[in-house]
Amino acid sequence: MPVGIGTSHSEGPPAARGRVASRSLNICKVWDGDYPWDVRAEKVSAALTTAGHAVHMVARNRTGRPIREVLNEATIHRLSPWRWAPGWLNNASMFPAFFNPRWSQRILEVAQETRADVILCRDLPLAVPSILIARRLGIPVILDMAENYPAMLRSRHATGRTGVADLVIRNPALAAKVERWVLPRLNGIMVVVEESRDRLVTLGMDPGRIEIVSNTPPLSRLNEGTAQADGPLPLQLVYIGLLELQRGLATVLDAMALLGREGFPAQLSIYGSGVDEGVLRQQALHLGLKSPVVTFHGWVPNPVLLKHLLAAHAGLIPHWKDESWNTTVPNKLFDYMAAGLPVISSDAVPAARIVQTTGAGWVFGGRDATSLASVIKAAANPDKRRHAAIAGRQAVLNTYNWENDAKRMLELLNLQQSVRLP
Repeated sequence: MPVGIGTSHSEGPPAARGRVASRSLNICKVWDGDYPWDVRAEKVSAALTTAGHAVHMVARNRTGRPIREVLNEATIHRLSPWRWAPGWLNNASMFPAFFNPRWSQRILEVAQETRADVILCRDLPLAVPSILIARRLGIPVILDMAENYPAMLRSRHATGRTGVADLVIRNPALAAKVERWVLPRLNGIMVVVEESRDRLVTLGMDPGRIEIVSNTPPLSRLNEGTAQADGPLPLQLVYIGLLELQRGLATVLDAMALLGREGFPAQLSIYGSGVDEGVLRQQALHLGLKSPVVTFHGWVPNPVLLKHLLAAHAGLIPHWKDESWNTTVPNKLFDYMAAGLPVISSDAVPAARIVQTTGAGWVFGGRDATSLASVIKAAANPDKRRHAAIAGRQAVLNTYNWENDAKRMLELLNLQQSVRLP
């Protein structure tokens, strides 16, 4: 059974002290980025607030936002900017490193001020201070592991585009050691996919402390329109997300160039930004891929982005098949499915498994532009696209929706049952 609030084990945080009562909880949620906005941080916070609990989110503050801000889903407690420091130093001081004292101080302040009943930490970088503060206050700590952080760093290093700072601040070997220290000290952990859960079990994590809370959309998304997946050519392809080499966009551009030489009518819209955007734009120019064949739209707000999906015929997930993408799943997979877009995925294990078992699209050999071009041509069949689109939406309706995942989150946190009061 999932571990409830206030429970402990031999290597984990001590149990919270006091009598048992049923009441709403004060949750100190630790998010290592600026807020707004992050889709998962918002969904988690909103679900907890809807369930009757008070969410107090500790967040970064690189843009000088108010230190405290009350939003519908949570009260945001941002790090205080150093007004006396130059911008670069202020931003660097807020970096979510494993042992950054600025984060430790702010998490402790918020947890004490709000009389937190539990700390819910997003991802590995701030898990260490979260655990230490939870121990000090005698409350449990839950880790929301949206990604395999050590593997993500190894994937980034494999692109060859890392600097000296990455060898120190984002060191994969150090991250792996931190993870081994963190895991046995958690009361519970949320992962986004079965493959991530299985990895943690092989590392010695009690499966009863793990719950799958995936990157799914709410059921209401099904009412926001359906893409015309069986529309006429040229085939309209879309990619949404960060622009990083490990996400496979270089392969997509090579495939588009192959299709162009063969005279196959396809157009690609890319929505998002990222550290490798310049490299990818240069590659597109080198290959002669100009708009409308390939269009970089940059970052757009999420509500606008979701509407753009309705104009596409198929959504791309070209991520590398590596340890990182074999143990996580992107939001865009389910965004495509909910929008009625057939999915063209690489063979990264979780995404490929979901696409194949649901019938929501097709899988190509990762980093293989010829394989991707072949799958894109197969997707030109409007009947096949229509069947894949229907299957994807049905899978969201039945299984891959936030309502199901939110229930599992609440069960893990034991929020619907008794808690131990200090």
